Amino acid sequence: MIEILNPTMLARAGDTGALVAEILHTLKGRSAVGTSLLDIDRWAKAMIVEAGAQSCYVDYEPSFGRGPFGHYICTAVNDAVLHGRPYDYTLADGDLLTLDLAVSKGGVAADAAISFLVGDAQPPGSAELIEVTERALAAGIAAAGPGARIGDLSHAIGTVLREEGYPINTEFGGHGIGSTMHQDPHVPNTGRPGRGYKLRPGLLLALEPWVMADTDKLVTDADGWTLRSATGCRTAHSEHTIAITDDGAEILTLPR
Repeated sequence: MIEILNPTMLARAGDTGALVAEILHTLKGRSAVGTSLLDIDRWAKAMIVEAGAQSCYVDYEPSFGRGPFGHYICTAVNDAVLHGRPYDYTLADGDLLTLDLAVSKGGVAADAAISFLVGDAQPPGSAELIEVTERALAAGIAAAGPGARIGDLSHAIGTVLREEGYPINTEFGGHGIGSTMHQDPHVPNTGRPGRGYKLRPGLLLALEPWVMADTDKLVTDADGWTLRSATGCRTAHSEHTIAITDDGAEILTLPR
C-alpha cells in the first residue's frame, strides 16, 4: 500500500517525527560507558508512554523476525546493524551504537535512526562509517521532491556509498510510512535514476542508508531478530522520515 496523507495527517506526522527525534536525542545523551541496552529500552518505553504515543515495535511480528519484537527500540552495537534486539549488554568505551526508533501518535508513525560512538575512544574507521551514512542520507533527501522517482533517491544514496568503497546490501532499505510503520514503496540503498514510483506531495518516506565496512552479507542472531555483518566488521545506520511537499522534501524527524 502506498499512502498519501492529507494536511491534517501531515501535521500529525510532524508532531510524531519531532517526538522520535527528541527521544533519540535524549537517549544518545544518556548512552554512556556502563549503560545497559536494557536501560535504554526502559528509558525509551517511559518516554513513549509519557508522550501518549505507541511503540511500533513491541508487538511487531513481520516475516523477517521471529515472533513479536517485544522491545521499544532497536539497539545495535558494533557488528550489529539492523533490528538489534536489546539484551543485557553493557556499553564499553569505543562501542559504535545505533539507536533505531519508530513510534505512532495521532494515527501516524515516524521512524529514525542514529549511529554514534560511546565514550572517548575512536576505533579506526568508525567515525568514517557513521559519516558516510549521514552524507548518503542527505543526498537521498536532496534528490526527493514531487515528480522525482524512487530510483533517483536510491541512486543518490548509492553513489555516496559506492564512491567511498562500501559494499551495498539491498535486502533492507527505506520504505513508505504513514498510518503504519512499513509500507510501499521500498527504497533500496542503490538504484537507477528515472525508475520506480513517482513521488507525490503527501507521501512519507523513511530513508535509511546503512553500511557494513567490508561485506554486504548479513547473518541473523539466535534471537531471531538482530542482523549482523557476516565478517564481524563494524556497521552504521542513519535514518530520517521525510514528507514530500510541493516544494521538495521536509525532514520530520528533527528536534524542535
